[in-house]
Amino acid sequence: MLKFIDSILLLFRSCFHRFAAFKWFVVIITGLMIRSDSLGVTSVIRDLTLNPRGYESMIHFFRSSAWSLDDLRQKWLHIVLQFAPLKREGEAVILVGDGVKQAKEARHMPGVKKLYQESEDVSKSAFIFGHLWGAVGVLMGTTGKVLCLPLFLNLQDGVKSIFSWEDGHKACDDSHVVQMIDQGYAAAKVLGHALFLLDRYFLSVPALQRLDLRNQEGTVKLDLVTRAKASAAAYEYPVQTGRRGRPRKKGAKVKLNTLFASRSDAFQAVTLPLYGKEEPVSYLCRDLLWGTGMYHELRFVLVKMCGRQDILVSTDLTLSPEAIIRLYARRFTIETTFRTMKQSLGAFTYHFWSRSMPKLKRYLKKDESQPVDQVVDRNARKQILQAVNAMEGYMMCSCIALGLLQMVALRYSKRVPQLFFRYLRTPSKGIVSEATVMVYLRRSIFCLFARNPRLTITQIIREKQETPEVQDELRIS
Repeated sequence: MLKFIDSILLLFRSCFHRFAAFKWFVVIITGLMIRSDSLGVTSVIRDLTLNPRGYESMIHFFRSSAWSLDDLRQKWLHIVLQFAPLKREGEAVILVGDGVKQAKEARHMPGVKKLYQESEDVSKSAFIFGHLWGAVGVLMGTTGKVLCLPLFLNLQDGVKSIFSWEDGHKACDDSHVVQMIDQGYAAAKVLGHALFLLDRYFLSVPALQRLDLRNQEGTVKLDLVTRAKASAAAYEYPVQTGRRGRPRKKGAKVKLNTLFASRSDAFQAVTLPLYGKEEPVSYLCRDLLWGTGMYHELRFVLVKMCGRQDILVSTDLTLSPEAIIRLYARRFTIETTFRTMKQSLGAFTYHFWSRSMPKLKRYLKKDESQPVDQVVDRNARKQILQAVNAMEGYMMCSCIALGLLQMVALRYSKRVPQLFFRYLRTPSKGIVSEATVMVYLRRSIFCLFARNPRLTITQIIREKQETPEVQDELRIS
């Protein structure tokens, strides 16, 4: 187990210009995997029993120029493609995307914005101040367990003007929906042909237009599997009359929710494996045109299950209705990934800020500009950009740490009986949870290091430290 983790971490060496930065990267990933609390990066210091004087150097790692976030993301995508047991539908990998909002109260933290919070819990406020993250994961697992491995998260609102300060970076006015399509396509360029599972919020004309634009590049194909609103309407294929004039672009309008009653006799009954058990389902499949002014060809699958009605959508017209239903049922796995990142890993407990960031105005008028738009000093802009990159870098490290925990759980649950020691009221069948792997590593990692010193990079670090250049690099300021 430790040898597998060590072999994965060593593959990231090429992403760092300095060996000291790589050393801190390994320390941070290991600390995130075994830490027992979520009180910031200080928990890494405590659980690894590091010298407290190294705290400032660890914080500086996230703002360091010795590594690039893009290089780290690309390397992680290639590692996932090589080592993770990816789930596929035919030849396509299965990506899952969604947005997650995290409340932040810091007044000098970049990217904090007033956000609407969708929740049925009356104890939660309708509006919060925080960050909007766009997340992309990929399904992996075995026949008994399917997990959503996080690939990367990035800030998608409140930082558009900040990113425009970078040299050679154009101002981005794309919405959260369009940025999610770009994220999925960036992952598909490495992983290959992909099916992208999204919630109904992402079914929009701008999203389909960006999807067509990306697919026209010809490097890789990305298809969407999502859900339509209950009030959605589509159009039949046009019937050309042969008369003079412009050809028709659409046919008769169809209100999809009326088909549940008017075409109830055409529904087909099947039994599908959904949510871990066999479920009786009835469906009706129709290929129609959707989108005012666009009229994109989509496959609609009207589903009845357990007294509930849903309208599923796919841009891939070759997918069977049964496959569309099975795939969309897997979309919820990204919600369990968010829960693990929050409760077990503490990925959203970051607190990076900058004195150069103007103080957040909670009561901003509509015609009033954002305080960050008034920053013109070059040095101040650089410090704010470093704070934003530090937050995204911290989230990238959290994705890598959680991905390693998930791969360890899938690989070693049956090989290491000691993993099944943590009490769970509803234990999984044959595969332990990420939290169980964290507890196991926390209890045994120091014993494993002592018994198997060659399985870690400690020996390599000692060899590198013999040179005076690396000794200066590794010295803690």
